[in-house]
Amino acid sequence: MLARLRSDIQCILDRDPAARSTWEVVTCYPGLHAIWLQRPAHWCWNHGFRWLGRFISHLARWLTGIEIHPGAVIGERVFIDHGMGVVIGETAVVGDGCTIYHGVTLGGTSLYKGVKRHPTLGRDVVVSAGAKVLGGFEVGDGAKIGSNAVVIKPVPAGATAVGIPARILPSKAGQSADVTDQDAPAAAPRPFTAYGVTQEDDPISQAMRGLSEGAACHEQQIALLWEAIQKLSAQTKTDDCVPCESERPQKFEKDKIDQLMGK
Repeated sequence: MLARLRSDIQCILDRDPAARSTWEVVTCYPGLHAIWLQRPAHWCWNHGFRWLGRFISHLARWLTGIEIHPGAVIGERVFIDHGMGVVIGETAVVGDGCTIYHGVTLGGTSLYKGVKRHPTLGRDVVVSAGAKVLGGFEVGDGAKIGSNAVVIKPVPAGATAVGIPARILPSKAGQSADVTDQDAPAAAPRPFTAYGVTQEDDPISQAMRGLSEGAACHEQQIALLWEAIQKLSAQTKTDDCVPCESERPQKFEKDKIDQLMGK
């Protein structure tokens, strides 16, 4: 038990640069307190003392602002950072080494009792601030859930999910799609990265950018055709060669579209 308590403290020191000492972690981190209170609540729940387990859970919610159902399974070295507003449902499973930020909900979409209603997080999953993971599916090992994402389908191992509803950015060469230290040598251990911030735009943004560039290309081609038609009209000295209603005064403003997309 002492080894597990030390592991709980050390994982916070490793992942939170604001943590300065063991004493500070033990006394000032509500996520740690919530984890420690969930363990006796979970024991009571599994041994038939359901009301007592719920009462300990309720007390932990009042003290920490973090609500973990006593039926949830919480692995080792789980770090709930800041923690206010975190809700973890009854059938949720949180794997070893996971990191959960404030405002996260591991919720269910089914009203049937006795079924798997809440998600299962694999090992070393990061669920960023405000994210909602809803349903009885699995989030693979090492996956990242971006801030405020709403995840309603499984996330493969190493992938990053962003957006509403969440879109999946697959991993490349076994690495997560989120930001890592580009200057670090390949042999160096991969640093912990938080909040599921991505290097690349999500697929919808890439599709919109492709449409914008295609429309700009079409606009240029139309302008060239219009110029050629005007030259031919001048050579033939025919005034009604080009109908007046075919001239378009408006133009496609690609720069404004790019600004709206944040390019």
